[in-house]
Amino acid sequence: MKHVPVPHVSLITVIEVVAILVGAFSGFVEARRKRMDVVGVFTVAFITAFGGGTLRDILLDRRPLFWVLHQEYAILIFILALVAAPLMRTLRQILSERLIVIADAIGLGLFAVAGVSQAQAAHMPLFIASMMGVITGIFGGVLRDIVCNEVPMVFRDGKPYAICAFFGCWMYIGLQYTDVSDDFALWASAACITLLRLVTWKFELHLHYHKN
Repeated sequence: MKHVPVPHVSLITVIEVVAILVGAFSGFVEARRKRMDVVGVFTVAFITAFGGGTLRDILLDRRPLFWVLHQEYAILIFILALVAAPLMRTLRQILSERLIVIADAIGLGLFAVAGVSQAQAAHMPLFIASMMGVITGIFGGVLRDIVCNEVPMVFRDGKPYAICAFFGCWMYIGLQYTDVSDDFALWASAACITLLRLVTWKFELHLHYHKN
């Protein structure tokens, strides 16, 4: 296996910012569905955007947490919550389910590759690195659903969110054995996860186990 370089800071920053924005958007929509006020909107968006990365940093013993190190991320969510709260009713009439699913899929892909790359940079074993990617990808949504008093979607609807993230994380790890750049590996793996998530949604693929 070739040496795994630490991803370029600017690239990771771009990935994190886009993933955070997409995660926050998902939180805005869910908070509006629950008819929350501006405090609720901010809280749900914050948890969705930062939950997976926070758990990853705790498990990797990284201090300060990524959103503490980059306080501008939290400030951005705060400003967006103030703007989004009064506009969500109008936005929900404009936004289609397809757009929301696409945003969710993009967030899953970006968060997952950010997680696995950070774990790789911390010299974690390969399987642990892949699991860190999955945790980063899905745990914000898990916390969002818990706060909204629902069984987390990833555990109940049978759609393979975690499996899509897991596969994409191993794609990233596998690309480390090739001569492609780390930047390409990150974007290709994120695109793969996003595409897999959209395919499972389009064709309504599920993982339900049926009793005999």
